[in-house]
Amino acid sequence: MKVPFHCYANPIDTMQNLEFSAAAVLLLLSLSTAPSTAQAPAATATPQSSAPAPVRRGGFAREHHALADPAQIAHGKALYGVNCAGCHGVDLRGGDLGGPNLLRSQVALSDENGELILPIIQGSRRESGMPAIPISQEDAMAVAAYIRSVVETLGSQGRPPSIGMEAPSILVGDAAAGQAYFAQKCASCHSATGDLQGVASRFSDPKALQTVWVAGGRRRFLRAASVPARRAVTVSVTLPSGERIEGRLARIDDFLVTVLFEDGSTRTIPREGGVPKVEIHDPMQAHRDLLAVYTDKDVHDVTAYLVTLK
Repeated sequence: MKVPFHCYANPIDTMQNLEFSAAAVLLLLSLSTAPSTAQAPAATATPQSSAPAPVRRGGFAREHHALADPAQIAHGKALYGVNCAGCHGVDLRGGDLGGPNLLRSQVALSDENGELILPIIQGSRRESGMPAIPISQEDAMAVAAYIRSVVETLGSQGRPPSIGMEAPSILVGDAAAGQAYFAQKCASCHSATGDLQGVASRFSDPKALQTVWVAGGRRRFLRAASVPARRAVTVSVTLPSGERIEGRLARIDDFLVTVLFEDGSTRTIPREGGVPKVEIHDPMQAHRDLLAVYTDKDVHDVTAYLVTLK
């Protein structure tokens, strides 16, 4: 059987191709192994610094930004306390209503001038459960400035801002103004020479003293020889027959009132409209009423006054 001629290569051409390939390989090898005649530029010595290189002690690097005007930050803090603290916490670490920790938020950590925080305040995350806050753009920028000011106090990653910082003093009020406020609002029940005499000695920490008086005091807040520290709510019920029932108030609603007696027994009386007549005496009612009208200045002024009662 004949095989077509074009299936075979010419032996002479094949040998010539092999010789050429071998020569090319040898030339490449010789070029790669030959010493270089070019001189490498002399390395210049870099001066060695005697100071050790700074060491970052863990955490992630975070970009720092210039703080806003202090007045804007103060305004933003007040707005944050009213509109945001319930969800995100007074310290930005999350509040009772389940808001996220802003000190771990990439939005708060990355915001430079409100460009990330402002849209969220205006409602960009409604579908995620973050409602719009009805404040102006200027106020929203102030809130963003306050958040950035707190973020800038952070140390290394995860470290609370307060670590390594001296706790601020709460004694920033005017004692004279506090004394005047006390005389107007408190003197009908309390006296600096009676139940509150030496109160600053019993509560040497001004913060603890402030907490106690704002909350209405407790048993050891009052002197044993003065007005009894009885804080129980009492009730007087006058029946249509004229019978008068008195004791501690155990429970009351629109339909029933329950009176607790000294021997531990109780009596529940039905209510219908204004019958029977019910009179409640709450020793702490005045304090509860004031909670709605206290200003920060009032609280600081009264505290500054009370710390002088040693």
